[in-house]
Amino acid sequence: QLQASGGGLVQAGGSLRLSCAASGRTGSSYRMGWFRQAPGKEREFVAAITWSGGRTDYGDSVKGRFTISRDNAKNTVILQMNNLEPEDTAVYYCASGSGARYSYRVSYDYWGQGTLVTVSS
Repeated sequence: QLQASGGGLVQAGGSLRLSCAASGRTGSSYRMGWFRQAPGKEREFVAAITWSGGRTDYGDSVKGRFTISRDNAKNTVILQMNNLEPEDTAVYYCASGSGARYSYRVSYDYWGQGTLVTVSS
């Protein structure tokens, strides 16, 4: 099970911190990822991190603004989002999986319920 939290309303230029707590089989996967989906758009890769070694990968639109990290002891992944833009408005989903391609949705077996992030201009 994946439980995402931390979404909300923020002004452009502000920051938000999303958390995803993994339990059960979801906590034994190779990688955790964040995706987002804006109204009328495809679900988009945001960031990913491996549990072991902590390798990180980011989508082009968030590089330099977002940071993904993990707390292995708590089975929790954090997405720190800074300098938010209205274009970042979306439902953010955390996911876990062991597929080879970190930015592909098919690489993830489990998905959280999503948390809404709204950035006002």
